Amino acid sequence: MFRLPTPEDVKKIRKKVGLTQTELAEKAGVSQSLIARIESGSVDPRLSTLQKILNAMQVANEGSLTAKDIMFSPVITIDSDAQVLEATELMRNKDISQLPVVKQGRSVGSVNDQIIVQHLSKGQQIFQKKVEEIMEEAFPSVSPSTKIEVVHQLLASGHSAVLVIDKGAIVGIVTKIDLISGAR
Repeated sequence: MFRLPTPEDVKKIRKKVGLTQTELAEKAGVSQSLIARIESGSVDPRLSTLQKILNAMQVANEGSLTAKDIMFSPVITIDSDAQVLEATELMRNKDISQLPVVKQGRSVGSVNDQIIVQHLSKGQQIFQKKVEEIMEEAFPSVSPSTKIEVVHQLLASGHSAVLVIDKGAIVGIVTKIDLISGAR
């Protein structure tokens, strides 16, 4: 699910990349007062303006962000033995469109709303099946210290998410919106 950054996210990202409001405004081609109003939550910027601001922050921080800096945690997962019905309810309740599938804490696959719809469109009754019966390949994984450029390449190559794994444990997930936002 696509999530736009909140005013707090914008301020957090700006500070993380080491920019003042004035510096960010100059790089994004907007006024400093607009940056201040966005960060305070007193104005809702146009999407195009928000994109300019996020792009300016990403360029300012190019090369120094890692997977750990932008990952979402804790990761919502589904066990491979769970029923597809449970996976769909979890995705609906958490407002997400994909889940890593785990077995004994290890990533073994993925399930998403698209694959469920594909099975349903074929007239298949899948809700009582186990997730492992319909799951797709696991999301690619990286370490927390992996540079953001590597994560970007993985997402740009068609993967919908990248898992962040530390010492064998899933510690975070990065989706396209996390990459766009630059931080969580």
